[in-house]
Amino acid sequence: MMRFVIGLAILAIGLAILVVNHESGQSFGVDNEAFGRMVVALPILLMISAGIVLSRGQLGQNLRQMAIWVLIALALVTGYLYRGDFQSIGERVLAGLMPGRAVSVTTADGRSEVVLHKTLGGHFETSVGMGPVSVPVLIDTGASSVALRYEDAMRMGIDPGDLSFSRTVLTANGRASAAPLRIPEIRLGSIVRTNVEAVVLEEGLLDQSLLGMSFLSTLSSMQMQTDELRLRD
Repeated sequence: MMRFVIGLAILAIGLAILVVNHESGQSFGVDNEAFGRMVVALPILLMISAGIVLSRGQLGQNLRQMAIWVLIALALVTGYLYRGDFQSIGERVLAGLMPGRAVSVTTADGRSEVVLHKTLGGHFETSVGMGPVSVPVLIDTGASSVALRYEDAMRMGIDPGDLSFSRTVLTANGRASAAPLRIPEIRLGSIVRTNVEAVVLEEGLLDQSLLGMSFLSTLSSMQMQTDELRLRD
């Protein structure tokens, strides 16, 4: 039992050291891959040496224990090496279970990408950060700019006295008056844009704020499938 506890402690400490030193690529002056192999080997060597010294007649039991340690070590190291992939898979599964959740992933060339799934209403909807609040939006490539509900603009802290409804825009219900403005920052998952052109519609004229082309056109690409939308930074 004591050998098991010691071996488990070695694996836990070694894995913690690898996580802490992941960015530097080295642990105690040793490449992280080589250090990982050492962490795996130490508990196995401990089991072998202890088995030889303490129980020469229990070879079968020692081999079984050693096999268990090998499996545990491989599972821990595999989890460390592929933690990014596991996290990405988990996020995608969660996005599928929770439509509207923006899932941030990193592409093979190192770019940020946000994945959205259609909601039950058949649209791509999510929430974006605008200033101090989170605003529910509909992804709308037909809108020339970001369009805010009056109520959302008030939640963002915009002063009604600063709004001049001098622009005419087309909505699903016809023509409407809108106040142009610039949003200091919009955050969609890992994608951030600053000083984004937008309009605020008069109170009661918009059911949901729209994430339009003044934001979407700044992206490097948009890939739309039947139930999935990929927005690449």
